[in-house]
Amino acid sequence: MRVIAGTCRSLPLVTPEGIDTRPTTDRIKETLFNMIQAEIPGCVFYDLFSGSGGIGIEALSRGAKHAFFVENNKKALECIKKNLTFTKMADNATVVSRDILGAMPFLTQKADVIFMDPPYEMMIEASVMQLLKDSGCLTKDTLIIIEAKRDRDLSDIETLGYTLTKEKVYKTNKHVFFTPAQGEKL
Repeated sequence: MRVIAGTCRSLPLVTPEGIDTRPTTDRIKETLFNMIQAEIPGCVFYDLFSGSGGIGIEALSRGAKHAFFVENNKKALECIKKNLTFTKMADNATVVSRDILGAMPFLTQKADVIFMDPPYEMMIEASVMQLLKDSGCLTKDTLIIIEAKRDRDLSDIETLGYTLTKEKVYKTNKHVFFTPAQGEKL
């Protein structure tokens, strides 16, 4: 795994060994960032369930102002810290070593882009979306991207006050894009 573009282009990133994390492949990461490139420069980026931190580091490399990494797996946290040090991005990053519920009090900045890739078997996307809505970190323009299994139905999220804006389906997974629904109280 490597950084695809930006100031850290081509730098290799370490990933945790084992099957506890599923690093987003370089090809899918490149496709994702091609779709959201206009949102990245100067943004506050949240990388929830961040694994090795590859998505948040890609955002920083492409010009994000600050990235928050939320992860509770010890091996993954070590990788995030090593990757941030190696890419010299640590000064623009906050690593929150907690599960998503425990992390919410630390996510106080308004987010421009939120990426989440929870373990597929947990099926907690709607719960996390409700937590985000209640946390005060959203703006009317916050872009939220969920990585999920290809066949995962996320239509229930719209009932929480979000609008599905786009879906990009790959061979085994997909990215689903949401924004807060217009008129939704944040």
